[in-house]
Amino acid sequence: MSNSAAESGEFIQSLERGLAVLSVFSAKHPTLTLSEAAVLTGLSRATSRRILHTFVALGYVRTDGKNFEPTPKVLDLGYAYLSSLQLGDIAQASMEALSEKVHESVSLGVLDGHEIVYVARVPTTRIMSISLALGSRLPAHCTSLGRVLLAGLPADELARYLSTASLTARTTRTITSVDDLANVIGEVTTAGFCIVDEELEDGVRSLSVPIRGRSGRVVAALNIGTQVGRVPRKKLRGEFLPELLKAAADISSRLAKR
Repeated sequence: MSNSAAESGEFIQSLERGLAVLSVFSAKHPTLTLSEAAVLTGLSRATSRRILHTFVALGYVRTDGKNFEPTPKVLDLGYAYLSSLQLGDIAQASMEALSEKVHESVSLGVLDGHEIVYVARVPTTRIMSISLALGSRLPAHCTSLGRVLLAGLPADELARYLSTASLTARTTRTITSVDDLANVIGEVTTAGFCIVDEELEDGVRSLSVPIRGRSGRVVAALNIGTQVGRVPRKKLRGEFLPELLKAAADISSRLAKR
């Protein structure tokens, strides 16, 4: 919460609580009872009840009288963001051309708190055990997309991230030390790209570069994802990186002309 918003009286706590309830629905919690919603959000059962029934009345949540689950209308909130950003539309042709050249999946992601969010994707073969689609989220600390986006943050925002992020190990290779992650992010800043090997999932290797907006600030990251056994690091850096940088430059150029 912004201190200035709170101090000016412009912060609406009820809206904050409503969004907190909506955000606890997930693959792990596709449906919730009132008690479960209260526990997960830290709100009282009475407050959770009012919020959930408000969402039912608005069409964002449905209920059988005991369990609550989000409806497809929730997607309107995300599509509003994607439509206003237009990143997917701007990047799609370049991503498809890149995927055809390298015969691998290509993704575009943005940073949201401690996670990356996929805003465009051109899949080929499935390289991960989980299915990735628009709106999918992954931890920023152990993904090449995330590290490129973190490297593009102003120093104060990066420091805030490093002081609050939970660096959970996803594999035995995942960096979980704040100092080690800070050093790696510094290397990404210098190099202008990031390769991550088997830190998110065993057997998965990825390469990412930044997408810059009109001001020159990093607004997204472009990624090629592949299997360790299929594409060695030497090929990823020697053959794929130049193509990825070209696609990123084209997207950044068109984004700057919006």
